[in-house]
Amino acid sequence: MFIMRALSCFAAIALSLACGRALAADEDAPNRKPVKVVADARLAVGGQGMLPLYLSSDWSIPLPAISRAIIVLHGRLRNADEYYMSAHTAQVAAGDDGKSALMIVPQFLAEIDIEAHKLPADTLRWSLEGWEGGDGALAPNPVSSFEALDAILAKLSDRRIFPNLKQVVVAGHSGGGQVAQRYAIAGKGEAMLSRQHIDVRYVVANPSSYAYFSAERPVPAIAASCSGYNNWKYGMDERPPYLADATPAALEQRYVDRDVIYLLGTLDTNPEHPALDKSCMAKAQGPYRYARGHAYVDAIAKRDHGTPNHRVWDVAGVGHDGDKMLTSKCGLAALFDIPGCGAER
Repeated sequence: MFIMRALSCFAAIALSLACGRALAADEDAPNRKPVKVVADARLAVGGQGMLPLYLSSDWSIPLPAISRAIIVLHGRLRNADEYYMSAHTAQVAAGDDGKSALMIVPQFLAEIDIEAHKLPADTLRWSLEGWEGGDGALAPNPVSSFEALDAILAKLSDRRIFPNLKQVVVAGHSGGGQVAQRYAIAGKGEAMLSRQHIDVRYVVANPSSYAYFSAERPVPAIAASCSGYNNWKYGMDERPPYLADATPAALEQRYVDRDVIYLLGTLDTNPEHPALDKSCMAKAQGPYRYARGHAYVDAIAKRDHGTPNHRVWDVAGVGHDGDKMLTSKCGLAALFDIPGCGAER
């Protein structure tokens, strides 16, 4: 159950390149179709519903050899199976034998997936894109996608299962990059790990947009004509219930204190990319992902507290391709601390 099955891209490592091509091509596909594959493991989220996910090892038993856990967040197509394959490819490229690192890929399903695969009623499902910003699930209970990540981190903080865990990485590309960036701001799960002296890192790769802490934007003319441009998930106004107990200032300080790496593909520069957020809220942040990423990094670095714990690494020659981003030298450095990223500081 916890070993890669003979799914479309899982037959062998030799197929990983084909899987990577499929992952890149799928970013052009609509997200209104049911997923082809549903993850095989389940995690109960606060007794409110079950979250599907992939696991590289069975975490129902003690795993004393595991020192690193890497959570990889899928893109808007909810294709966790292909992201799991990319995570595995990165693990192999990093020289990890699968014994010291646990790979975790949660799956944020939609109602169409539940119906198509006839899944149990207690399976959590969100709107097609609401999970990217921490919205509550549509059923069976209004569980935030951030609460689902909290549940994963709570599991990892259990020293009976993970007595030697030292680091957790929360990484996402595209839509998953949106989740990783917002969760780095809002997430409450890190506190549980910190109490166990487990470090946490957030890797934000090629998202369409970012959550700003001020009302200023890189393209002020668009912001001025855009009602709600500063609403969450783009800004601090009208935040969802998960964030209601913290002020914007407190959220910013939390974010600044956290270890964040931005991975930006230098060729992710298509302003008409079919999966790019083209709302006025997103356009106020810049014309395309690469520009939006650098504009955000620059803006937050100029804020009062600066960003001493944040790094931005360009991934040269890569566009909007999750497989190439995660398996690049900078991707391996961000996920596994493997030297070789020319952008490292």
